[in-house]
Amino acid sequence: MATVQQPDGPSDAKKAEITLKRFWKAADVEEKPDAFFVTLDKRPLKTPGGKRLEIPKSKRLLATLVAYEWDNQEKLIKPHALPLTSLAARALDDLTNEQNRAEVCAALIKYLDTDSICFHGDEPEGLVKLQNAHWDPIIDWARKEFDVELTVFTGLFGSSQPAETKAKLAKVLEDMDAWQLAGLERAVYASKSLIVALALVRGRITPEEAAQAAHVEVLSQIQRWGEVEDSHDVDHQDIRRQLGSVVCLLANV
Repeated sequence: MATVQQPDGPSDAKKAEITLKRFWKAADVEEKPDAFFVTLDKRPLKTPGGKRLEIPKSKRLLATLVAYEWDNQEKLIKPHALPLTSLAARALDDLTNEQNRAEVCAALIKYLDTDSICFHGDEPEGLVKLQNAHWDPIIDWARKEFDVELTVFTGLFGSSQPAETKAKLAKVLEDMDAWQLAGLERAVYASKSLIVALALVRGRITPEEAAQAAHVEVLSQIQRWGEVEDSHDVDHQDIRRQLGSVVCLLANV
């Protein structure tokens, strides 16, 4: 969920919470010796948990884009237009806590047994070609990158990845910092694939390639039946926004 800035003045804070109306004139980035802070009218942006939205010095681009998100809110605050703010808040509020981290890692590993790119159909021909083009290279990469066995299934029953694979990938998740884990979590939920999300977070694929992999079945349907206006195109833009925000979050520039 996107955050709402909590100003020092209680009346402004209450107004923001109740009306979700824009109450600031300008968003900016304040540089400190050890971090960047996004400010609204010189007052620091805070997370829902009450922490200052403190962004590492290695992530100047992230700080700039978070300020841009707030500067581009118009009369009403639109949470869906604050994807980087919500990711940063997720990292700072929740994923610096060990218990929360463990719960998130456990939830994400569960996706492995139902990972969308590990379930291949054998028809129609167009779907098979799309699977081969968008899924096989990512699966091959994951096998080599993490030294794991990944089973490709053709049915839902009895689908379970090897215990050793789960253990190895669980360790990969546990070793991630709060920013990486926040990005991975969003990418998994957007793509319905832990493997696609790992490839995105590791820089193996771009947001566009991740979106293509996540939408193979939709692409197959479009090839056969055509695009449904205001459905496919909306989904198309939404998943790219979600996956693009992950790359921006993790960029060290």
